[in-house]
Amino acid sequence: MNLITIAVLLTCYNRRPKTLASLAAFFNQSLPPEIKTRVYLVDDNSTDGTAEAVRQAYPQVKILLGNGNLFWNGGMRLAFEEALKSDYDYYLWLNDDTILDPEALNKLLTTHHNLADRGSDRALIVGATRDPETGKTTYGGMIRRSKLRALKFDLIEPGEQPKSCDTINGNCVLIPKTVAQLLGNLDPAFTHYIGDFDYGLRARQQGCTVWLAPGYIGTCAGNPQPDSSQKSQVHLNEQLKKMEQPKGLAIQQEVLYSFEEWKVFSQRHGGVLWLVYWLLPYRRLLWKSLLGKR
Repeated sequence: MNLITIAVLLTCYNRRPKTLASLAAFFNQSLPPEIKTRVYLVDDNSTDGTAEAVRQAYPQVKILLGNGNLFWNGGMRLAFEEALKSDYDYYLWLNDDTILDPEALNKLLTTHHNLADRGSDRALIVGATRDPETGKTTYGGMIRRSKLRALKFDLIEPGEQPKSCDTINGNCVLIPKTVAQLLGNLDPAFTHYIGDFDYGLRARQQGCTVWLAPGYIGTCAGNPQPDSSQKSQVHLNEQLKKMEQPKGLAIQQEVLYSFEEWKVFSQRHGGVLWLVYWLLPYRRLLWKSLLGKR
């Protein structure tokens, strides 16, 4: 019996019930005895007692403490950095608001094993989640919308067989050691969003494959979408300040990221048109700025 080791990586901040529910679902996984897991949880200076509650309920979890400014990408980086010090066979990204089905981890592992048997051993496997109320797909594998819209990505529906993807949502991702050794950690250039998109795209650039596992692996409610029917009354300067915050500015059915982080992403993945892709999302704010100067 060959032992298989998996490091499970989570980050959390002030949502104790969700974090505990996610961990409960993980520890309820139906796993064969040869699979051994170790959970690394970053608590980013929560004030709601999350870390203590986890210590009491799951003393086997290794808790790492953040400074309150890590957000998703920074928190996952810290967990990943600690786990990479040990020689695990796999690393599992898991959002603390994702509730895994009992066979989720087995499904991801089986998908990787099947792909490896077909020659795709350096395969990144993402799991699709469904909304707990509507059953609609919320996160998972992403594909480019078109060649001319190279930095616009659409969510794809899971099927009965693995599906090739361009990149990933980071809610539930299985990373084999071969991929982790090649790509390393999440990029510190990103604070909250798009670090997962960047990781999936870098995997493809480095010759790895990216796949959506068959079916669903669990539930996760989608983030609220910006309301395009309401025009913001917030002053432009305030919008620009909000845009530079880690979670960006939600406007007109999209999120505007900070200029610098989006520039890094655009330069890295936008090809010869990267400058256009960098500036295009900000066109409404730029236009508003020009009008205000007249």
